[in-house]
Amino acid sequence: MDRINELSDHLLVKILSFVPTKVSVSTSILSKRWEFLWMWVPKLEYIDYEDVTDFSQSHYEDPHYEDVIDFSQSHYEDVTGSSQPSILRYRDFINQNLPLHKAPIIESLRLRFLSALFRHADLNLWVEIAVSRCVRELELCIDHDSVLPNSLYTCKSLVTLKLQGKNVLVDVPGTVCLPSLKTLELKRVAYFNEDSLRLLLSCCPVLEDLVIFRDDEPDNLKVLVVTVPSLQRLWIINSCSSGDCVIDTPSLKYFEVEDHRDSFSYSIKHMTKLEEAYISVKKAMYHAGIVFDQLEHLKLSVMKNDWSKLLFRLLNDSPKLQVLSLSVFGFFVDQEQISWSIEQSSIPKCLLKSFETFEFRGYYKGGLEERDILSFLFKHDVMFRSLETLCNHYFSGCLKL
Repeated sequence: MDRINELSDHLLVKILSFVPTKVSVSTSILSKRWEFLWMWVPKLEYIDYEDVTDFSQSHYEDPHYEDVIDFSQSHYEDVTGSSQPSILRYRDFINQNLPLHKAPIIESLRLRFLSALFRHADLNLWVEIAVSRCVRELELCIDHDSVLPNSLYTCKSLVTLKLQGKNVLVDVPGTVCLPSLKTLELKRVAYFNEDSLRLLLSCCPVLEDLVIFRDDEPDNLKVLVVTVPSLQRLWIINSCSSGDCVIDTPSLKYFEVEDHRDSFSYSIKHMTKLEEAYISVKKAMYHAGIVFDQLEHLKLSVMKNDWSKLLFRLLNDSPKLQVLSLSVFGFFVDQEQISWSIEQSSIPKCLLKSFETFEFRGYYKGGLEERDILSFLFKHDVMFRSLETLCNHYFSGCLKL
């Protein structure tokens, strides 16, 4: 302890920034010098189900969180001297200390609350404080009704914004301007109206990473529109019962989509810079004529009949493809009726020039569609020196063409 006390306050604060906030708060009891040292830490996280001793099912009814109710002694409980339940003392602790936090700039603030005892006014206050301290990274995961303050949508310093919660309402004002935002995550949120997401994205001029996770809860979007000229990486996980998708991202380098709905439509503009893609779908998801000029790595996961049509279209549209990982899942019927003919007038360019590695995962059942596409690949083994070895490894000698 004597040796660590020889360090400067600046260095101690830097060390505290690498540990959870509840740990840095606990150091306040060490000595007079340490009492307020944690209040200079520029990274803060408040997570009720990890920080509060008696967080229990009485605060949250979802049995999925049953395994997080037993935690070590909270360091927030005795601060207020109150006899309230600890979850309320925890809330009061944040209300009392966050406005007095001494760090001139809050680099990151994480707020993850499952308890319904956190009030809308509390959340707004904490977000506005973070914005006033030039917050760079803000994460909000909330399970109760919340409308975020307008000041969040005009935060010039914000670089990363992560919002999660089916009751978090994204209500974007006309004054929205996020000039520094590079990473945006929207998971299971609701939108005020059909135009909210489009307006938000249109005012993020340097956005590079976008994650959109939609579940089966209505989110007020009839059509998911992603139009971002600067976007480089896009993740879409979509299980919403309805809604088509329009994607216009000319600078995109990485694209990942999981959509296992029976009915959907994707309108995808040209992705001329796309280098890597992961596609997990039940049906073909883009219109013919789109070319992925720079795509080199493709992971394709399919769960429905007629999957080889999508595969061959992707091969044709990806002239520089080098690595293909194919996963086929499900038990398909009537394969004789849906078999895709491999009598093609031309071989995909990638098979003649750039293709290097093919990997088959999932369940090989020897169906007609599987045999057709694999036979087609073996026919052009000039460019597949490692294909036969790779396939024999996965099929354990069971492959019969």
